[in-house]
Amino acid sequence: MLERIITALVLVAVVLSCMFATQSHYPMFVLMIIAAGVAGYEWFKLMPRTTKNVNKPLAWGFGLLSAGLATLALYFNDIALLLWAASILCWLLSLYWVKSYPNYDAWYNSTLKVLGIVLISSAVTAIFALWKMSPWWLMYLFLLVWGADSGAYFVGRKLGKRKLAPEVSPNKSLEGLYGGVITAMIIVVAVEILYLDLTYAQHLLFLILSVVTVFSSVLGDLFESMIKRRAGIKDSGRILPGHGGVLDRIDSLLAAAPIFAAGVYVLKLIGVDL
Repeated sequence: MLERIITALVLVAVVLSCMFATQSHYPMFVLMIIAAGVAGYEWFKLMPRTTKNVNKPLAWGFGLLSAGLATLALYFNDIALLLWAASILCWLLSLYWVKSYPNYDAWYNSTLKVLGIVLISSAVTAIFALWKMSPWWLMYLFLLVWGADSGAYFVGRKLGKRKLAPEVSPNKSLEGLYGGVITAMIIVVAVEILYLDLTYAQHLLFLILSVVTVFSSVLGDLFESMIKRRAGIKDSGRILPGHGGVLDRIDSLLAAAPIFAAGVYVLKLIGVDL
């Protein structure tokens, strides 16, 4: 437990420092590239393979490829927008995969490598775009995801009876999902009342976006759990003592970040100034 707490404190300190300690974009930029590279390495280890042992040089090469695409997308906004759109389509498709598992698992093939690069790159570019918009909008996304996750954990632990996706993640319950959504909605309402000066219609649009973001974070968590279960691996890595791998920490954000960033982008296009 002590190891887990220390790791969490160090992670929070590093992320918050990159977010708030300086206006320079370089610390956050470098952090995103590193995250993409390590997440890519871990993703490769979850992929189907013909041998028992992971080819580590290939895994690191895959991580470098993920970091390279993320770097290009961080520099060029058009690439980031394309990645967000591709990511959203992938997440819509993953809904069927999660619902159909384990009866249908044909998705577990080599094309998952391409999918992984898209999902990882789109997530880190979305996080970076929100940070450039305002560090507080990125913090809002974190609060939504963490609030939903914490609410689901505590409510599910006390009241959970009906399983959400027993074959994918046996510990998650429908009651926990409801608790997570309610917790996140408290955050949304508080932010809207205290900080946003919007019309009723704009408030409704922002609320809808936030709700979709919360549900997408749950999908991201379930999808990574499904891949790990199919691969027969408990944790995506061991780089974070007590927490597993980078993918284990950002699985919810893989879906939530690009969906929220794309939603904010669309809201701005239609005149909703956040």
